Amino acid sequence: MSRVKQFAKELLWFFASMVAVLIVGYSGSVLSDEVKVTLSGDQEIPPVTTSASGTGTIIVGADKSVSGSVTISRLSVTAAHIHEAAAGKNGPIVIPLIKTSDTVWTVPEGAKLTDAQYESYRAGNLYFNIHSAANKAGEIRGQIKP
Repeated sequence: MSRVKQFAKELLWFFASMVAVLIVGYSGSVLSDEVKVTLSGDQEIPPVTTSASGTGTIIVGADKSVSGSVTISRLSVTAAHIHEAAAGKNGPIVIPLIKTSDTVWTVPEGAKLTDAQYESYRAGNLYFNIHSAANKAGEIRGQIKP
């Protein structure tokens, strides 16, 4: 094989490999959602008057894996969870969150949604709920809307 043909063959192989890497990398990033959430007392059912607030991030992979955390302000938290229900309704706990600092609660490593929970997530029917001693059912809430 001539040197020119060999070089052309190697160059073609290189470009094909780069395209494959780009496609795989791009599809991996497209297949997971990162959702930002704002938590407040007026989203609770019933609404709660509070100075507490929070911000959260949840990342859900195509394999239904979940990661993320919530940062809370002006609240002594007793528990934090991700629940399943539409806005305006209360629902069961899906994922208990772990306290990682005085103000941050995190999704535990290895958390995954079931098929039904994943469908609820896609429909906007999961929410962060942060509980306190004064408001045991929840003081601030944030609906997760992909």
